[in-house]
Amino acid sequence: MNLTTNYLGLTLKNPLVPSASPLSKSADVARELEDKGAAAIIMYSLFEEAITSESESMVRFLHHQETGFAESTGGFLPDHQDFENGLQRYLEQIRKLKAALEIPVIASLNGVTPSGWIDHATELEQAGADALELNVYYVAGDIGQTGTQVEERYLTLLKAMRSKVRIPINMKLSPAFSSVGHFIKQLADAGANGVSLFNRFYQPDINIDGLRLQSRLYPSTSAEALLAMRWIAILYGRIPGLSLGATGGIHTAEDAIKLLLAGADVAHMCSALLDKGPTHLGLVLRGIEDWMDEHGFESVEDFRGRVSALSVPNPDELERSNYVHVLDSYSPSSGAMI
Repeated sequence: MNLTTNYLGLTLKNPLVPSASPLSKSADVARELEDKGAAAIIMYSLFEEAITSESESMVRFLHHQETGFAESTGGFLPDHQDFENGLQRYLEQIRKLKAALEIPVIASLNGVTPSGWIDHATELEQAGADALELNVYYVAGDIGQTGTQVEERYLTLLKAMRSKVRIPINMKLSPAFSSVGHFIKQLADAGANGVSLFNRFYQPDINIDGLRLQSRLYPSTSAEALLAMRWIAILYGRIPGLSLGATGGIHTAEDAIKLLLAGADVAHMCSALLDKGPTHLGLVLRGIEDWMDEHGFESVEDFRGRVSALSVPNPDELERSNYVHVLDSYSPSSGAMI
């Protein structure tokens, strides 16, 4: 049975790829993921804010510290080269994973501005990353900002990055764009090798007793994958050379199969692996194999995109008609008053 797939120009042994998470901080855990069937691994994200904050703190410590000894020489303060910052730790982890694994290692940058990230990207490439994922996590909270300005932020960063690195670039996107398909076409024209649909914007919660905002992580559910499934089905086969990755809500073999039928090249997994560990990836992989055997498919290519907009009898079901049908066919419970 042939499970191989092509993603970002990389030939992978199967379509299951753990997405950015703390699991990649351990080479031992990463090896276990590979042993259980992971076809590649996306590293935990390197956050722009963390690197900037760490750098600024170091500058204040080394150059603005009041020592209290006027006669102390310049050699009193430690040299900044003696400190390993977050970027250096990240680069070292890339090297460790590349040495420990046979599968591709994809670095992840999470930021919103071009400043500094171009240099970081080249360093990630030099450290051995096989590809780069740009997670431009940006919430347009300025009501004076237009949709075009928001899109231009992504395109500017991508173009600057593309001019500096040779490795494949994947854009991890949220669904918060007025014309998802058109924007993705623009990204492809600007040099993106692939897109991952969709990033989850972790929403702040409210503590009603403390009357304050609070951060709380709610794991994804399988139902969340349906949004990515719809858009991948719409995009499949329409932008030549662009890889389609599905992310968010992929917990079971059934979830992954649905995304592959829609046209995904890979299915990214995160919450399920954090909850159940690397062994769960092997169970999902075996579930895909069992389903393929049951339906007589010898390769992933035999069924990829079989339920995309290019293949289904009524493509409108991926757009408005499904909405109308679902609402029209809904039956309220027996206790509901109409």
